[in-house]
Amino acid sequence: SSDTCKKNRSPGTLLMQSRGSKFVKFQEIRIQELMEQVPIGHTPRCVSIRLRGELTQKCAPGDVVTVAGIFLPAPQQQQSFTGGGSLVSDTFLEALSIVQSKKSYAAIELDDESVKIVREAAVGHDVYNRLAAAVAPEIFGMEDVKKALLLQMVGAPTRVLPDGMKIRGDINILLLGDPGIAKSQLLKHVAMIAPRSVYTSGKGSSGVGLMAAVVKDTTTNEFVLEGGSLVLADMGVCCIDEFDKMEDTDRTAIHEVMEQQTISIAKAGITTTLNARTSVLAAANPVAGRYLTSRSPSENINMPAALLSRFDLNFILLDTPDPAADRARAEYIVNVHITNTGRTMASTTTAVVAA
Repeated sequence: SSDTCKKNRSPGTLLMQSRGSKFVKFQEIRIQELMEQVPIGHTPRCVSIRLRGELTQKCAPGDVVTVAGIFLPAPQQQQSFTGGGSLVSDTFLEALSIVQSKKSYAAIELDDESVKIVREAAVGHDVYNRLAAAVAPEIFGMEDVKKALLLQMVGAPTRVLPDGMKIRGDINILLLGDPGIAKSQLLKHVAMIAPRSVYTSGKGSSGVGLMAAVVKDTTTNEFVLEGGSLVLADMGVCCIDEFDKMEDTDRTAIHEVMEQQTISIAKAGITTTLNARTSVLAAANPVAGRYLTSRSPSENINMPAALLSRFDLNFILLDTPDPAADRARAEYIVNVHITNTGRTMASTTTAVVAA
């Protein structure tokens, strides 16, 4: 300290030396606890995490990650009680490592044992049917639906023509049928298998929740976009249950995604296009609750033609009374409850159907 500063009792002003400073990459993310880890009767909690250096850009929105770090209080601007400072300090996590739990198809590294299993399965006959039977094995029958779901999860490459036109490779599937035919179970199973997948219900989803919401960033106080379900399921599957219960205004948000696989936004001065390269798997009930065979399919479905034409596969699942089939299904369900698996389906059920 100089004599002038000591005499005037002034601490002096600090000037930033940009040449002597070291700038590092910085990113702030928020993670939310998984659905199966939420305590009973609670809502999912969020934690703010600060990343520095090489840890930035390690994860994308929608990833399942495990973060190790130091739990710290955030420094407050005003510490005095009279100056409006709060007694409760904001907390954050200073991240030290990030591990992705649910990786995308491209990021998965197979070990020798997994490669051996894949090669053994490829050599055998009828791989397509065996893989389709492994999709939700505890659900009886529905071979065609399971094959379609398998193709939807595997996907196809997006074709880019010489003039720049893109033809999507993902398929969109609509399951429409009577209640109690395991539509929601199929959706849950696909959401569990697919690496990037989001499960949402039609009644609790708004147009903003599906596309993107404009929120204020707490760090910079600027308006930013926060992606919705369709953006989080990019390069994955977006499962929408109770599709018929959605409002018409919210349902129109899906039109562009299903055909162009993009989301165009013009809100709060932000004009941009987001990628939504996702397959849409929707489940709906008919208008009257049950599918009436006396009416035409258009009267039963009650959806605009512009939306129906964007679904590549429409499955109408009927619960028709048939004593032999009902007995086979009942024995299969009992067998699942006894053995806790859905793979021993051949012997008993085929004999009952034949009888």
